[in-house]
Amino acid sequence: MGFAVAAAAVARGADVLLVAGPVSLPTPAGLARIDVRSAAQMHEAVMATLPCDVYVGAAAVADYTPASISPAKIKKQPGQDGLVLQLVRTRDILADVASHASRPALVVGFAAETQDVDDYARAKLVAKNLDLIAANRVGVEGSGFESDANTLIVHDAQGATTLGPAAKTELAHGLLDLIEARLP
Repeated sequence: MGFAVAAAAVARGADVLLVAGPVSLPTPAGLARIDVRSAAQMHEAVMATLPCDVYVGAAAVADYTPASISPAKIKKQPGQDGLVLQLVRTRDILADVASHASRPALVVGFAAETQDVDDYARAKLVAKNLDLIAANRVGVEGSGFESDANTLIVHDAQGATTLGPAAKTELAHGLLDLIEARLP
């Protein structure tokens, strides 16, 4: 979805920098791209882009990451039937952008949820001080991750607008229409 939004923004004349995690998608024409492998690298790359006019956080960044990373393969040990990993919270890129001293004029987040989509999206909109949040249910065949189609429920302080189901390229333009309507 992030790649579709980036391509649609370029088509509308925007200067776009796409910060992408480990994906095999080709870079849309007409934009700059920074590839990262970890949530920490993504946080650093995104924060380095500020100030900007609009930030769209479409990445599904992990909420937790291993506390330590092994430099080598962790081998099975005789008599060891399991392994306990300690996880720590990752830095919240979206919340950090929204609270930054150089906050963009518009901060748009995404909420990929498996249940209670609207409730979680509205809570995230308020908790992270966002202008818009595009929510979608994941785990639905033919929609969301690894699919060319999706359905978005875009929340703001006044209510919600449903976009789709439709191709992600079409949804991207619908989302950009909502973003452009809110720009000063």
